[in-house]
Parts: sequence; structure tokens; C-alpha cells
Amino acid sequence: MPVHTHYCEPFAGGASIFFAKEKSSVSILNDLDTGVMNTLGQIKNNVEALIDLLQGIHATKENHYYYKNEYKPQNESEQAFRWYYLNRTSYSGIMRDDNCYWGYGEKYSMRPENWPPHLRTVSDKLQGVSLFSLDFEDIISKLPDGFFLFVDPPYFNADQQKFYNCTFTLEDHKKLASCLQKHSRRCRFLLTYDDCPEVRSLYSWADFLSEQEWNYAINRTEDQRNGLKRINGFKQQRNKGQELFIGNYHV
Repeated sequence: MPVHTHYCEPFAGGASIFFAKEKSSVSILNDLDTGVMNTLGQIKNNVEALIDLLQGIHATKENHYYYKNEYKPQNESEQAFRWYYLNRTSYSGIMRDDNCYWGYGEKYSMRPENWPPHLRTVSDKLQGVSLFSLDFEDIISKLPDGFFLFVDPPYFNADQQKFYNCTFTLEDHKKLASCLQKHSRRCRFLLTYDDCPEVRSLYSWADFLSEQEWNYAINRTEDQRNGLKRINGFKQQRNKGQELFIGNYHV
């Protein structure tokens, strides 16, 4: 990343990059998914109430089913409680209803007793951060000059859209490329995408397209092992990641 004081994520999701990097003087997190943005807002402004709701709730398959299918939140705090619980106990944190399966494991998931200190740490980092739930074109066009954007949109690959509540069409991918090119002289950006010819073509104008590849392991949930097929959005072998890092500045 280039040196910057003003930072924005138009597709924040879990905002893992924001939480991993040093905090900027001005930070903006945006996502069209109101569920994740409400949760971030409640963690920022109402974290102790969220912790109280989580108190004594165990990570079990029965609880996961109940909070996914039967629990009816009555306010924004309870909506955030439901979202956070399911995110912590679902396979890979996937929140799209048709692929939101129980996936908690003692060896690789954060234990419930560690949720409160984690939430307080997240809340501290979110203080002073502006949170929005706007379309990416709206948030990018409203940014003053000089912002650095970390851009992590839904993958171009259609299979990947099964994991998002707010999916992209081909036109959305084209609009994003056009939007970033339009604002490229006043804002710098780092964009991550799946590596495919279509993405390379859309961003042929960028200053760099850097290939990134790594090996990783995925823990399968009981539900997946019991018969979920590729039609559900899962593949039998997922042990290599290939992405493009795309930017409009010199590295």
C-alpha cells in the first residue's frame, strides 16, 4: 500500500484489511450489505449491549439453526447479535442464507469466551470511523481528493457469487472498472480480484496487475461432507488461491 492518511473500503465486508493495518487519520468503511454495516455500527456505538446479548450463548449446531431460522430480532442491537453469532459459527463466515451452514470447530474457530475482548478491541478501532451502506459508485464519487481505496468486490467468477448477499452482474464489474478509471487521477486504489482474462481486459489501463498465488486449507463442515455438491457453490478441492492485485500507482 502507498503511504496515505485518508482511507476507504467501498466493499468493506468484514474489513479485515482495515483492522490489520495501521489506522489512518480519516477512515471510511462502506458496504451495500446492511447486515454487516449494522453490525459494525453496533460494535462501534453499542458494544456492551451486544456483549450482553452474546453472554452465555454457546457455539452449538442447535443454536446455529435456531438463530438462523427461528430467531426474530426486534431491533438493530438484536440484528447485530444474530449476525455476529452466525458469522462466528458458520462455515468460513458465509452469511448468504442458502450457504450459511454450521461450521464452528474448537480447533480453528474463535471460542465464545473470547468474543467479548475481541469485540471491545474492534470497537476501539472503529471509533472515529465513518460507516456507510451505499452503492460503490456513490461512495467513491463522494470521496474528496487524495483518498486511498482498498477495493475488494465480489469475484468475477460466477460460482463465487453464491457466497455474497449483494452480488455483482457483468454490468456491475464493468461499472466498477469505469468508476475507478474515472476517479484514478484523484484517488489511488489497490483492487483484489480473481485472476481471469475478463478482469485483465477490464483493467488493462491500470499501472500494475500483480499475480498472487498461495496454498491454503479449508475445513469442511459436517453438512458439506454429507452430500453438498458443486451446484451448491462448493468444490471438492480448494487448495490454491490465484488473485490479481491491481493498482493505479507505482510500486
